[in-house]
Amino acid sequence: MRPDAKAASNNALGLLRPVKGEEGAIDAIGSEGDMRATVIHGPRDVRFEEWPEPRIVEPTDAIIRIAAACVCGSDLWPYRGLQPLNGATPMGHEYCGFVEDVGGDVRNVKPGQFVVGSFASSDNTCAHCQHGYQSSCVHREFLSGAQAPYFRVPLADGTLVPTPERPDDSMIPALLTASDVLGTGWFAADAANVRPGATVVVVGDGAVGLLGVLSARQMGAERIIAMSRHPSRQKLAREFGATDIVAERGEEGAARIKELTGGIGADSVLECVGTQDAMLQSIAAARPGGAVGFVGVPHGVSIDGAGLFFAHVRLHGGPAPVRRYLPHLIDLVLQGAIDPGRVFDLVLPLEQVAEGYAAMDDRRAIKALLQP
Repeated sequence: MRPDAKAASNNALGLLRPVKGEEGAIDAIGSEGDMRATVIHGPRDVRFEEWPEPRIVEPTDAIIRIAAACVCGSDLWPYRGLQPLNGATPMGHEYCGFVEDVGGDVRNVKPGQFVVGSFASSDNTCAHCQHGYQSSCVHREFLSGAQAPYFRVPLADGTLVPTPERPDDSMIPALLTASDVLGTGWFAADAANVRPGATVVVVGDGAVGLLGVLSARQMGAERIIAMSRHPSRQKLAREFGATDIVAERGEEGAARIKELTGGIGADSVLECVGTQDAMLQSIAAARPGGAVGFVGVPHGVSIDGAGLFFAHVRLHGGPAPVRRYLPHLIDLVLQGAIDPGRVFDLVLPLEQVAEGYAAMDDRRAIKALLQP
């Protein structure tokens, strides 16, 4: 899950759209134009308003015409005033769509292709990328501004993955999840060392947690305990593969996990929230020698060193290296093996994006899909 929108530079969006020559090269820069895009001005102040259209800035850029975008759980941190903003900030980092234009150095994607990209740009060639941690690429840039008709993607060759052909419209929501929320849930399970036959606990019943359940099931977990207090989310968790539901939280929740596992604890725990309570609950629910994969963006989280020392629990997490998993996740979606798009329980036209934020903030929706 993307750390924060503030890390994305407004300049990275570009200000103008390119003009293409007869052979598809960028010959000149067009005149300045505006589109309408999602911009946050302060707590609970999201507007769909005029914003400069993106343009090719670097020869490694691509401009995407957005087919679908969405509101991420991490977008709610600045929305709730829990994350500072540096003035008006364009929002959105989950995206899929069609390549409109590319810079002169782009080789792996071309205009007309349908692509899915990560929330963090990556060259996919540096030492960190080659090690599978593209979200720590030495040239990484956390992206923002995808809740709009057009979006600029830096380092297009290393960030975007094209589908073999244009997907059916019915698959677009599922493909959209791969750009962040599914990739993040998958990383949580991978970081928690989920293995066939494992007992897994998922802390958090937002879209990432629910897709963490789906990911753990795909990885062969035998028992998946979803921690949730919301009936609609409990139902979807079970449909994605959860075998048990635990409504208790904190110490009571960890005690319930120990009870369900005969006093042992879980082999793997997916922490998909980012709060102090969620982290402590996750560590307490893991067995000695177990692992916690944490992908909730931390807010106010601190860990007692002595407590962690004696827990004998492994911790691994961070911004999900979505680009590592994109080819596999796209294949699973296109083959019909998974349908992660079911986490979208609210569909809105892009101009009603403020309602999407409000519905997710009030927990009236799991995740809002935005259609340009």
